[in-house]
Amino acid sequence: MPGPLFARVKWLSWLELAVFAGLLVVWIAPGMEEATKWLGWAHGIGYLALCAAIFYAILRHEAPYTLLAATLTPVGPLGSVIAIELIERRGWGVAPA
Repeated sequence: MPGPLFARVKWLSWLELAVFAGLLVVWIAPGMEEATKWLGWAHGIGYLALCAAIFYAILRHEAPYTLLAATLTPVGPLGSVIAIELIERRGWGVAPA
């Protein structure tokens, strides 16, 4: 069942999605190489931290494995945000009570 660590993972997922969106914006814009570099580093480190936080929440039985699977898809942080919403709204990956 989702526990207190699940709320922190949710917050971290939204933060990482914002960094990823910012990276996409500066990557598409011409002449933003320096911002692209820094946001690229922030996204890379943030994504690894997000995966580690989700894995830790799984080990503590506070998040389902489906959340990690969705995070490791090519869409990355967008997959984790979508999975969190599905877990909260429909109970996907959560054992029935």
